[in-house]
Amino acid sequence: MTRSDLVEALATQFGQLTHRDAEFAVKAILDAMGDALVKGHRIEIRGFGSFSVNRRSPRVGRNPRSGESVMIPEKRVPHFKPGKALREAVDKKTAEILNRETQKRA
Repeated sequence: MTRSDLVEALATQFGQLTHRDAEFAVKAILDAMGDALVKGHRIEIRGFGSFSVNRRSPRVGRNPRSGESVMIPEKRVPHFKPGKALREAVDKKTAEILNRETQKRA
C-alpha cells in the first residue's frame, strides 16, 4: 500500500472527509511520526506495533569492486516491531491463503 492508496482508503471509508482532507491527515500523522523518530522517541500504536530508533555500530565493510576495506560509520536507523495482534492477523490470513492454494492443486 502506498501513501496515495492510504489517502484513498481513508477518504473512501470516511465520506465526510474530502480527498484533500484525507491527504492532509495522512501527511500530518506521518510527519509527526517522522519528527518523533528524529528526536529519538519511541512510537507505540497498540494492536499495530512500535517504531523505534536502533543504533548500528561502526564496522569495516568491503568495496565489492576493488575489495578494499572501507570504514562504515555508526548509524541510527528506524525499526518497526509488529504488535501481537498484527502478527497473528497476518499469520492467520497467510495460512488461509496457503490452504486455498493447496485445495486448488488437489
